[in-house]
Amino acid sequence: MRRWLPGLLLSLVTVLTACGEAGVPARATMSARQALTNPPEFLEFESPATRLELFREVARQSVVEAGQAAQALVLFPISQQGELLAARGFDTKMDLFQSPDAGGGIQLVFDARAGERWPEDRREGLQGLSEREAAELVARTLLAHWGIHPEGAVQVDRASGAPYAVAYVDGILRINPAFLYLAAAYGPASMPATLQ
Repeated sequence: MRRWLPGLLLSLVTVLTACGEAGVPARATMSARQALTNPPEFLEFESPATRLELFREVARQSVVEAGQAAQALVLFPISQQGELLAARGFDTKMDLFQSPDAGGGIQLVFDARAGERWPEDRREGLQGLSEREAAELVARTLLAHWGIHPEGAVQVDRASGAPYAVAYVDGILRINPAFLYLAAAYGPASMPATLQ
């Protein structure tokens, strides 16, 4: 027994060391659609690499779904000229916290009419922003990206557990807060200091 014990310990150390390898890409334990139906706090404690992979999955799916009639479940449904369609997709490298024109001129309203209030406490998983601040950045970026220029104010509702990421219907933008944690995984805070 004493002869094979050192070999067993060496094998165990090798396996445990390999599990922590930095070059191995993160594998999401759930799909992006599953992640969106979970409470946002669930995603907050996922690793940044896992959240980034889920964000990239959402971005890829947004491109696939773009322009389709939203009869089936889509991640970004919008109403356009009386039709419900999947919004224009975005690239996996698009930083939704950085709008080129900051959605200039768009008035956003975050008052909780009858739904959930936007939390104001700052979260590390949102690059140090509150959910409300993150929602404002994502709202402005997506509305500008989709070419939506509303005449009046846009109501921004919190839609936790929704099967979509963001929906824009009849002047109301409904944002799934779980999506904010995925969007926050991309951008300056997600890059190593040597690349910034």
